[in-house]
Amino acid sequence: MVVQNSADAGDMRAGVQLEPFLHQVGGHMSVMKYDEHTVCKPLVSREQRFYESLPLAMKRFTPQYKGTVTVHLWKDSTGHLSLVANPVKESQEPFKVSTESAAVAIWQTLQQTTGSNGSDCTLAQWPHAQLARSPKESPAKALLRSEPHLNTPAFSLVEDTNGNQVERKSFNPWGLHCHQAHLTRLCSEYPENKRHRFLLLENVVSQYMHPCVLDLKMGTRQHGDDASEEKKARHMRKCAQSTSACLGVRICGMQVYQTDKKYFLCKDKYYGRKLSVEGFRQALYQFLHNGSHLRRELLEPILHQLRALLSVIRSQSSYRFYSSSLLVIYDGQEPPERAPGSPHPHEAPQAAHGSSPGGLTKVDIRMIDFAHTTYKGSWNEHTTYDGPDPGYIFGLENLIRILQDIQEGE
Repeated sequence: MVVQNSADAGDMRAGVQLEPFLHQVGGHMSVMKYDEHTVCKPLVSREQRFYESLPLAMKRFTPQYKGTVTVHLWKDSTGHLSLVANPVKESQEPFKVSTESAAVAIWQTLQQTTGSNGSDCTLAQWPHAQLARSPKESPAKALLRSEPHLNTPAFSLVEDTNGNQVERKSFNPWGLHCHQAHLTRLCSEYPENKRHRFLLLENVVSQYMHPCVLDLKMGTRQHGDDASEEKKARHMRKCAQSTSACLGVRICGMQVYQTDKKYFLCKDKYYGRKLSVEGFRQALYQFLHNGSHLRRELLEPILHQLRALLSVIRSQSSYRFYSSSLLVIYDGQEPPERAPGSPHPHEAPQAAHGSSPGGLTKVDIRMIDFAHTTYKGSWNEHTTYDGPDPGYIFGLENLIRILQDIQEGE
């Protein structure tokens, strides 16, 4: 467990200022960037216990667990809010926020837009004021309207609920939307000096130049055993009205780097909920398309890892991964052409950790979000199950089948 308690709650210089994680494509809980190789998210006890008792076979398919950290809400002299984590490193040297960080630049401009009137909840009030200007605009788009011009190579293209495309620069809007909502909640429900616990996890996209990320909600059931009747009914309705019921998998968000125009094409969970089975297949195809051609070389390594994961899930008796997601990740930056005389990809040396075997193009398949995961022996469980998770297996089998169809050109 990684905890430092020596930092003063009012002294941001002694802590790490968390940034919005700009490659978060799905979920509702804010994921923050701690450093280049580490992200953090609000701690849920059930999820922490899952990571601390993780079966060895599953470790290659989950982010590395790095412990926990204490986080507090901090307000500077102008009234701007930050989330500050006590540093993991034993050194207490002041942490300086780089002015080159795109995340911080966007974040600071967001807070400047709120103004500073001395209120502890300026962020909570800001979205309503913005939405008053444009009633039909979503909170995420209202939040993005203040985005500054940034000298970064990546852009994103966002689709609204009507399918119209609106160009946005530099980042996927979903993570910033989740971050703003989280700050709003903390600001309105908790005192400024309240300490919060966050999980520290591996940043699984840190090694990619232009990370293409697909977030898939897995299984035919999304509610946990502890869900209220109202929440249970709501989640069952979402499953019944989406591909979760018929395929055991639905899209919760994605970003795909378009090499011809150098931006990310982004789609959110609302898009994924509306897809038919054929629409789901087309969305998978689009996820593997860079704007000029289909990245066919990705299909074999993705299928290889999905089959390996399927084997692992089949061997995990009593586990139920309700409401968890599966990330499919690859680099939108294509590798250089194979040099004359170099070994054929299938003859290349064994790939490094996290990459595909036999020299195949590197991809990552990672399970995330275990706040509702249950298994025999987990603490305070009232319901236990026998055998592997049938809904998760059903989703994986259908995902593999559809990707095989794409590979075969069907």
